[in-house]
This record gives sequence, structure tokens and C-alpha cells, in this order.
Amino acid sequence: MRYAAHDVLIEPARPSAQLWRLVLGAALIVACFFAMGYSYFNILAEIVTEDHWPSLADEIDHGSTPRGMIAILGIFGLLTLSLLVVINVLHQRRLRSLFGPPAKAAQDFTRVMVALCALGTLLWLLPEPEAMTPTPGLPILRWLSLLPVSLILVMLQISAEELAFRGYLQSQLAARFNHPLVWITLPALIFGILHYDVETAGANAPVMALSAFVFGLAAADLTARSGTLGPALALHFAINVSALLITASMGRNFGLALQIYPFTLDDTVARATWLPYDFLMLLCAWLAARLAITR
Repeated sequence: MRYAAHDVLIEPARPSAQLWRLVLGAALIVACFFAMGYSYFNILAEIVTEDHWPSLADEIDHGSTPRGMIAILGIFGLLTLSLLVVINVLHQRRLRSLFGPPAKAAQDFTRVMVALCALGTLLWLLPEPEAMTPTPGLPILRWLSLLPVSLILVMLQISAEELAFRGYLQSQLAARFNHPLVWITLPALIFGILHYDVETAGANAPVMALSAFVFGLAAADLTARSGTLGPALALHFAINVSALLITASMGRNFGLALQIYPFTLDDTVARATWLPYDFLMLLCAWLAARLAITR
């Protein structure tokens, strides 16, 4: 399969396409992110009083309150900073080269977001299974007051992940290997493995990792087809806004949600209900995004 538009993202990666640079770069990004993350949480611990830190640490661990979720999402800015430093020093690339042409990236993002909003409205009108009927989360006025900050933080989070996986890893691999099987599958596989979380999902951890892997394939395809990060950013943003801000699962990362599903991610009984629903939504969203960028 030939993705002609993808060349726009591959060209800046060609001068530094050596495999050792990519492996070293990925290792340095992870090391910098963990080092700065360690400092980040230590600074938080110093800011709050000693008496309040244990409760805040628990809120961060479970994402059970707005301030806990704000702390979790805020750390992804450090991933972008780590990426910026490494690609500049090791690859002599600028961060903007990972996005593609800015005007087209913005246009693609907007088109896909419009399509996904229309799809979301249609799905909202359809009845959900009874087992997925949500309960109230944050009070509506508090949710609305936090929404501007929440949206910015979700954008910060998904931008960091897309820049790392679809921007950096995908373009550097594509500059080294011609076959899409390598540069589409490998970043998606790593993305899926990093979402394998037994502590949160229990026996559902393999399914959650598979879902993240399939999303990675969809995002990689959209990036290659458009030649920008815009569509992948829109798809990721729409999914995470829905899962973190609109209706979240109880037990983990529900602190900013307006509604909460009555099951946790490790619920193997509920899995039979929500898993097909999630995969069908992802399929529809990917198809809607493809139609939006080919108009």
C-alpha cells in the first residue's frame, strides 16, 4: 500500500534515519520523562502540606478527583518537553516537523472533529445497553467551570502521545523501512503494550491493550493518508474527551467526568457489554475520519 501524502512527514526524518538513533532517542525520551516526572511529583509533595499529601497522592493514583486528574494529565507536558529536547539534539528536527504542514494539519483536525461530533451526536441519540446506563459524576455547574482547563489538559495529553508514537516513531521508522507493516504496526504494538495495566484492568488487561493497539493502527493509517498529525489528534481527542470528561468508568480516572459508568475496567461480566460497543465506536470513528480527510 502506498501512502503518498506520508512523504511530507518522512522527509524531515531521512537525514537521521539510522536505527541506533531511534533506539537511543526512544530510550532518552523515556529516561527524561521519568526523571522529570519524579521531580514533578516531588514538587507537588512539597507544595501541599504534609498532612494533605497522602490524600492527594491517593487521588492522583486513582484519578478520583478533579485535582487528581489535573495532576495526572499535566505530567504529559513533560513528555512533549522530553521529545522536543531529544529530537532537536539527536535528530536535528524541530517539533513542528512531527505535525506536518501547520495549515493542513489544522484543517484536517477541524474536518475530522466536525465529523466525529456529528457521529457522537448520532450515537448519543441511540439507546445504550441497560448495563451501561451512567450515574451522575461532577455537578453540571462545576463540570462546566472546569471544562476549559479539562479540554486543554486532555489536548496536552493526547498531543504528547501522538507526537511520540505517530509523529516521532512512525516517521523515523518509515524513513528507515519502506514497508507499512513495520512503521504502522510497531508503534501501535508498543502503544498497546504500554496500555497493558493489570492493576487497573485485571483480567481485562489484554483486551484493553488490544483496544489500544487497534486504535494505534487507525491513528497510523489516518496520519499516513493525510500527511499530517491532524486526523490522529482529532480521533484521540474525541475518544479521550468522551472517556475522561463525558462518561468515565468508575474506579479509575473519573475525577473530571460528568457521568460515570456503573462498572470498573476490571469487571469481566460487564466486558461482554462494553467491549463490542467500544470496538464498534472506534471502527465508526475511523471510517468517519477517513471520509472527512478525503472530501
